[in-house]
Amino acid sequence: MMHSDDLTQDDFLGGQLVLTQPRTGYRAGVDPVFLASAVTAKTGESVLELGCGVGAASLCLGRRVSGITLHGIERQADHAALARKNAEDNGISLTVHDGDLARMPDALRALSFDHVIMNPPYFDRARGSMSPHDAREQAMGEETPLAVWMDQATRRLKPRGMLTMINAAERLPDILSALDDRLGSVVVQPLCPRTGRAAKLLLLQARKGGRAAFRLAAPIVLHEGAAHTTDREHYTPEIQAILREGAALDWR
Repeated sequence: MMHSDDLTQDDFLGGQLVLTQPRTGYRAGVDPVFLASAVTAKTGESVLELGCGVGAASLCLGRRVSGITLHGIERQADHAALARKNAEDNGISLTVHDGDLARMPDALRALSFDHVIMNPPYFDRARGSMSPHDAREQAMGEETPLAVWMDQATRRLKPRGMLTMINAAERLPDILSALDDRLGSVVVQPLCPRTGRAAKLLLLQARKGGRAAFRLAAPIVLHEGAAHTTDREHYTPEIQAILREGAALDWR
């Protein structure tokens, strides 16, 4: 476990969750909150998060939807330990498996899930430079190919199970290329910083065995106004409800 001086405690969902995470390197922000809000899990269902980090997305989902079974896999031992601590501190049951998703632990190979969720690294390092922070690079720089993330997620889904993921909008061609005929009924939800701006993030859902046509949803705008003019956040009421109250995202 990291030394306490190297950690911070941060409020999520308007203080409904308090998460301990590293002071430097990769730090959970709004992206895992958006991911959790987009998951359509119901009481009694099971969820696996690939690359769960300190548990932000899984625990945000667990706070919103009671009575679900949560599992996560994380290859950075310090982050996996923090995810367990965060689950315990917030009174949410989360089973965290240490390991690399590319070599799935036997305990997870024996299970299948109603939902698999993931926030894969956003940056293809063939197209950019590495971060000087090792933990941030492992979280944000792609080492395990995106196709492996997609394959392992599909393998762990039950028939008719749902994959939900968040990623950078620029990775959409790579994401669609990594999908195969095991997944269908694909919906892509762009997230735009402001009206008239290009999408920076996207959410994607796909169903194992789904046969519905591909759908590109109308964009969701995150901030009010044409530009950032003051120090306040300027989130739209819909996004405020997601980030501060733990509301579910309304797929367009």
